[in-house]
Amino acid sequence: MKVCFYTLGCKLNFSESSTLAREFVQNGHTRTEDFKEADVCIINSCSVTEHADKKCRNIVRRIHKLNPEAIIAVTGCYAQLKPYEIAAIEGVDIVLSNNDKADVYQKVMVLGKKGSRQEVTSCSTEELTRFFAAFSSGDRTRAFLKVQDGCDYCCSYCTIHNARGASRNMPIADLVREAEMIAAEGHKEIVITGVNTGDFGRTTGESFADLLRALDGVEGIERYRISSIEPNLLTDEIIEICASSKKFQPHFHIPIQSGCDRVLRDMRRRYNTAMFEARIEAVRKAMPDAFIGIDVIVGFPGETDDEFQQTYDFLERLTPAFLHIFPFSTRANTPAAAMKNKVQDSVKTERAARLEALCEKLHRQFYERYVGSEADVLWESSQKGGKMFGFTENYIKVKMPYDAKKINLTERVKLVGVDDMCEMVGENK
Repeated sequence: MKVCFYTLGCKLNFSESSTLAREFVQNGHTRTEDFKEADVCIINSCSVTEHADKKCRNIVRRIHKLNPEAIIAVTGCYAQLKPYEIAAIEGVDIVLSNNDKADVYQKVMVLGKKGSRQEVTSCSTEELTRFFAAFSSGDRTRAFLKVQDGCDYCCSYCTIHNARGASRNMPIADLVREAEMIAAEGHKEIVITGVNTGDFGRTTGESFADLLRALDGVEGIERYRISSIEPNLLTDEIIEICASSKKFQPHFHIPIQSGCDRVLRDMRRRYNTAMFEARIEAVRKAMPDAFIGIDVIVGFPGETDDEFQQTYDFLERLTPAFLHIFPFSTRANTPAAAMKNKVQDSVKTERAARLEALCEKLHRQFYERYVGSEADVLWESSQKGGKMFGFTENYIKVKMPYDAKKINLTERVKLVGVDDMCEMVGENK
């Protein structure tokens, strides 16, 4: 069979989709990127916002219209939260909960052909106990290694605890073996990922710091990045490990969600702005060149103009390298859904636009700091306009004339200027 995958959402989903694809390939089937020629189309869904839900529904309808004979299987967080809503969409043959994600191959094989029957699996949050081991491979210079799943934090706006269950993880020894497999496939960089990555260890009694030390010793891997870590879990110990390692890159993705302490309390976040700022200062003291990306939500219920301005001013003062901006999206069965004083969509749009403009300014300023310097760039396979692209240790995107011989190699490059797309132009030393 020819099997096609469509992945929505986070790096965790990409690692899982890649693992599912390997199972099909290892059993003699072929992976394709073309929905129209596929016998099976598997959608790994996201449900972090209503937009993500809508995107999943639209892609199901599009696939069925283009290829009505293809078996369509849907798994992931939207499938976990609303399985029968998805099952009601024309063309869907299989809907699998996150607990049953590892069974996609088996279920497709049992189904056999389009329309022979429809299968829907569902389970409660409490039943989400399986750990689906996963890492991406085959199509990138970097691989995503899933080290943790689930979240115990239950923030007031978020459905991820309901979709993924309680925090759980694999043992460090098993993850080291997976990292060795990634290295054996030729990948040079690993992105460590999870739902609440820094909370690693709930299942095994180990610590995230212990995991980082163990992965640091894996031969063949040149670079590690931590995909995202909560500020209250970004300890001095973890910062010191990253700063002293030649492999862990000066690159941190740290969610703040709001720069107003009252809003943070209503969000049920586990820190305040003072703690967040202290963590940023600790990172910069240890790694002055660190790229720092920050998640922020605009338009949380009750957020006033003055409170949004607090967030804007706080972020402007912190000068992160990048902002990931999300207008608040009401999710069913969360405390925030019942909160009063909802912010109008037009106001959320205006606030998001202001932060986008701030992000563009801060991102360019960060890049411009390094014009005229040299950096090590790990080149990737993507090609656009005769250019190839790669990233420095501190996540500056660099482009140079395409040279296939350089793919997946690290090269010392001179950084000569930032173009209109806010991409760094490199040249040979």
